[in-house]
Amino acid sequence: MAEFHDFNFKLVVVDELMYRRKTLTPAFDLDERMRARGIDIPAVYVLENELDEDVLDESRAYFEALEISEELLAGVDSLCFDAGLEIYRHCAPAWDGEDGLFDVRSLDDLALLPGLKRVVAVDDGTLAAPGKWEILAARGISGR
Repeated sequence: MAEFHDFNFKLVVVDELMYRRKTLTPAFDLDERMRARGIDIPAVYVLENELDEDVLDESRAYFEALEISEELLAGVDSLCFDAGLEIYRHCAPAWDGEDGLFDVRSLDDLALLPGLKRVVAVDDGTLAAPGKWEILAARGISGR
């Protein structure tokens, strides 16, 4: 199984496979897990417990341990680096997108995605790797 070096890059890949394409299953559902513990609204819980500036331990442990087959990774042809990705709600349910909690600072993990052809990074998104456009272009990956 592939080993990611940048946790935040892995989250973007997982978002594509788990929440967009629905090929990486079962989908992690923080709301469901927290309801099972008697917590009705995860965002309120993290705010009341001052956990809103971090990835929840439960989510981090799950996604760090999550194995993704090379076959699934090879099928990823596009990625979106946006502060509004679904996966972020399952990691930090009260995150407002205004800080660098999910910033991708390294593109070393591009080697795990041999089929990647396109990257979309919105202006206020999470792709913060130095020289990102040059690195992508050198790999033949278009970006905007």
